[in-house]
Amino acid sequence: MSNEELKEQTEELHEHCEQEHHSGDFHKEHKHEHHHGDHEHEEGISCSCGHCHHHEHGSHTGEHEHSHEHEHGEEITLNKILFSLAVFATAVIASHIPVVKSFSNANQYNFGGTNLFAAAITLFYFIAYINVGLPVIKNAVYGILHGEFLDEQFLMAIASIGAICLGEYPEAVAVMIFYQLGEYFQDYAVDKSKKSIKSLMKLRPDSATVLRGAEKIVEEAEKVQIGETILVKPGERIPLDGVVTKGKSFADTSMQTGESVPVEIFEGSEVLAGFINMEGVLEIKVSKSFSESSVSRILKLIENASDSKARSEKFIKKFARIYTPAVCAAALALALIPPLFAILTGNPANAGFAKWISRALIFLVVSCPCALVISVPLSFFGGIGSCSRKGILVKGSNHLETLSKVKTAVFDKTGTLTKGVFVVSASHPSRKLNFSEEELVALATHAEYYSTHPIAKSLRLAHSCESCGKLALSDIKEIPGKGLSVTIRNQKILVGNEKLMLENHVQNYETCAIHNHGTIVHVSVDGQYAGHIEISDKVKDESKQAILELKKSGINKIFMLTGDKENVAKATAAELGIDKVYSELLPEEKVKYLEKIIAENEKSVMFAGDGINDAPSLALADVGVAMEALGSDAAMEASDVVIMSGNLTKLVQGIKTAKRTMNIVNQNIIFSLAVKFAIMALGAAGLANMWLAVFGDVGVTFIAVLNALRLLK
Repeated sequence: MSNEELKEQTEELHEHCEQEHHSGDFHKEHKHEHHHGDHEHEEGISCSCGHCHHHEHGSHTGEHEHSHEHEHGEEITLNKILFSLAVFATAVIASHIPVVKSFSNANQYNFGGTNLFAAAITLFYFIAYINVGLPVIKNAVYGILHGEFLDEQFLMAIASIGAICLGEYPEAVAVMIFYQLGEYFQDYAVDKSKKSIKSLMKLRPDSATVLRGAEKIVEEAEKVQIGETILVKPGERIPLDGVVTKGKSFADTSMQTGESVPVEIFEGSEVLAGFINMEGVLEIKVSKSFSESSVSRILKLIENASDSKARSEKFIKKFARIYTPAVCAAALALALIPPLFAILTGNPANAGFAKWISRALIFLVVSCPCALVISVPLSFFGGIGSCSRKGILVKGSNHLETLSKVKTAVFDKTGTLTKGVFVVSASHPSRKLNFSEEELVALATHAEYYSTHPIAKSLRLAHSCESCGKLALSDIKEIPGKGLSVTIRNQKILVGNEKLMLENHVQNYETCAIHNHGTIVHVSVDGQYAGHIEISDKVKDESKQAILELKKSGINKIFMLTGDKENVAKATAAELGIDKVYSELLPEEKVKYLEKIIAENEKSVMFAGDGINDAPSLALADVGVAMEALGSDAAMEASDVVIMSGNLTKLVQGIKTAKRTMNIVNQNIIFSLAVKFAIMALGAAGLANMWLAVFGDVGVTFIAVLNALRLLK
């Protein structure tokens, strides 16, 4: 057959279909939300001083009810604090008005040896003190009776009562008012951080519209069975994981992943609970029960995040358990040793018990470690919450801390750095035949039409036609490891690799000198070479920038592990700026090379994979990051961090958030200890008063909490 005859028959074949050429940039994004399951969960940020901020998660409804109570005491409201503050301010102002001061010293206003004006001012102090101080005293007494007296309530009660005994009424009231005000704002801060997670918890729909026969039945989501079909109208959230069987729409997943671009969904698309259906009516076949859905797994991740404590958090708790008894002993020594020493050395006149007791009380007030014990866990909680809102699920504060220390990053290639969707990236018709690029792709598509091989799928993405399935294909032979042979209209078509061409002695066969970054598919017609097509996995749009940002953030070594051919792997690594690549690896070999990398690098090593075959590597690394793996139970279990959208820029954001969290934690630790130790030293030397002591406790705590709240922005 001549070249012209070949050309004619191919053109005739080509006319049977309408060609549509598209890039094939298809990217599935598994996006999820979480809801509240059938259980009660209580979390608290507690201080070794005894104060605990409780937050109860409601059962099933997804609503959170906040209840803050001082242990075993009545609840302190802002109104009570403001009332005491007003009464206290009135007494302080009155005591400094010249007229009132003169009346307070005038004998004519004495009754029974007591000046009425002075008594009235003292009464105001007493009212203000009882209003805010009585709950603290009750808690202190309860702690003493139960052998738990070295707590914040005890310290404040002793300090304020001691001030009253020394006649320092304003200082005694100020201790209680500002202590309670500080506690109120601490509660507010914790509530605010909880609400950042609470908004995510509300995303889950409680019910689903189930199609049963001709009826549409509104059913609780938990009662819908696998295999049933649910109906989702525009504007509604998809309540269960499933596959679209009818309808076409776009899904809004911005609340779960932070991604603003809607995702197109159509028949055959996998959808997950929490997607918002934006346009058409969808019918979805349920693939997972409610308890096994992605929503439930995410909720468990969020709720269990507080169970894994970071080293900094554990250190602070241990520190507080030792620190509090130590400072109480130091305060007692400060009150007793100097005056007793004066007495024993023959100078009883210089003993000054009142002076040293006052210094000891100041020492006690400033010593409470609440600034650390409240702000450090709050910082980690804020960091985890900030990540969650960006579509980054961190399983615990220990993993957040490790993520901040990563110096070496190891990436899987397919599905992590690349899109994981193979597409026709180039076509190169033979120079001996007059085929166009479109005709070459069309010929290969017709030949591969009934094949289930990924290459066939890629060809169909690049060239689609309604009549392809109507063409009569005969003598179809799959040749393992090489390709296939098929006859179309008396033409023998070979589609496959170089081995297939050489074994069949294809005339004018030539290797590809231009395209070498993907899989090369060669095509021949009746023994004559028609050309070749490159099929490759496209690098994600954000990968190159993400790698650059990771290097800027302090990650100085970046590796890539892949099962791809060496030339493809090296080309991808060079394009992205990756330092070293190991190619043509089996899954078990990836673990072997990762072990080698971990052994050679002392600093924390991160592994990021798509979660399909990477579970062993995710578990082995210091911190395992599953990219777009919410549909994979193995990856969810093995990983420490899950990037819901699979977008690498989210990983960069997660690392930056982790570093910012640790910076704030370290700032709070250094600032709190420095200020407290300075004021304690000044108090012991007699250079600090009770007002400065109140700042050293309440003020420092308030500043540390405000610093932690920066993570919620």
